[in-house]
Amino acid sequence: MRSAFPLVRTPHPVPEAERASILAAPGFGRHFTDHMASAVWTPEVGWHDHGVSALRPFSLHPSAAVLHYAQEVFEGLKAYRHDDGSVWLFRPERNARRFARSAERMALPTLPEDDFLAGIEALVRADEPWVPAATGERSLYLRPFMFAAESFLGVRPAERVVYSVIACPAEPYFPSGDNGVTLWVSTSYTRAGQGGTGDSKCGGNYGAGLAAQVEAERHGCDQVLYLDGAGEQGCVEESGAMNLFLITSDGELVTPALGTILEGVTRDTVLTLAPEYGLTPVARPVTFEELREGLADGTITEAFASGTAAVLTSVVGIKGEGYAWTVGTGKQGERTAALRERVLGIQYGRVEDSHGWLRRVV
Repeated sequence: MRSAFPLVRTPHPVPEAERASILAAPGFGRHFTDHMASAVWTPEVGWHDHGVSALRPFSLHPSAAVLHYAQEVFEGLKAYRHDDGSVWLFRPERNARRFARSAERMALPTLPEDDFLAGIEALVRADEPWVPAATGERSLYLRPFMFAAESFLGVRPAERVVYSVIACPAEPYFPSGDNGVTLWVSTSYTRAGQGGTGDSKCGGNYGAGLAAQVEAERHGCDQVLYLDGAGEQGCVEESGAMNLFLITSDGELVTPALGTILEGVTRDTVLTLAPEYGLTPVARPVTFEELREGLADGTITEAFASGTAAVLTSVVGIKGEGYAWTVGTGKQGERTAALRERVLGIQYGRVEDSHGWLRRVV
């Protein structure tokens, strides 16, 4: 039986006119809804104090473990408004399972899948007016997260942990849209190593990647493309906030194998849909030399990155120290466009959900 997250409504919601103004141009991650879901874990009681209440700041002691040891994990998913006014989630069960795996890696308590789903659904129902119409690919972005809240300075797993979900109306993550993005190949920074936290969705991974993102922007690129610890003699991994895909001239859809990269929900979706578009999905190591040669001789015809925020975003160029490569025609490829429209079509209810990926909330 699903755990309850009882609602206590805020006495001070954002006025309707102000909310309408925000929804007209929400940006990404700038405006937040009226409520938040939360729960607390302690070893004596387990998970307790489930509820949805007014969005509010946390009060933390300066010695709170998360501030010193980065014991924290999070997720990202969206709620989509369909044309009939209903609101749906897309494959939230996979987010729940990845959240549990990330928590285990960071020595945090595992939140039951039913609790994960119940908290998200309760928040979406409470803040349903904040879910935008599908115009311009708008959605309600949901951020579940968990952090060590115990006050102590010893290096051990915390014995007080807070779980929460917040939400913000969102436009597409990349303002360039279908124009695509250019990636900077970093040889200065490595994202993850074997046995590390590369396959976990924890804040430390993203914090450590900010310097690489700044480097990419300094070279006129939108995102960084990471290599493994062997650098240009090794393999390609993933982008700063997205999984990477390459389409080859012989009809393969190639993506780096799991192990040190994040197991993306959109990544799995694309791999599942690929055969319907004449593509053979292949997850394997991709060497930097293979990337270089494939772009030079046209073996790699299209490239794109995938993620909840990015959906499918064309990669039109790849740069590094001393080189700048164009991917294919330098524009969004036909198969990339077709896959992108299919994923969005399912999420917004415009095409049949033949895989049972949608979950209705409202």
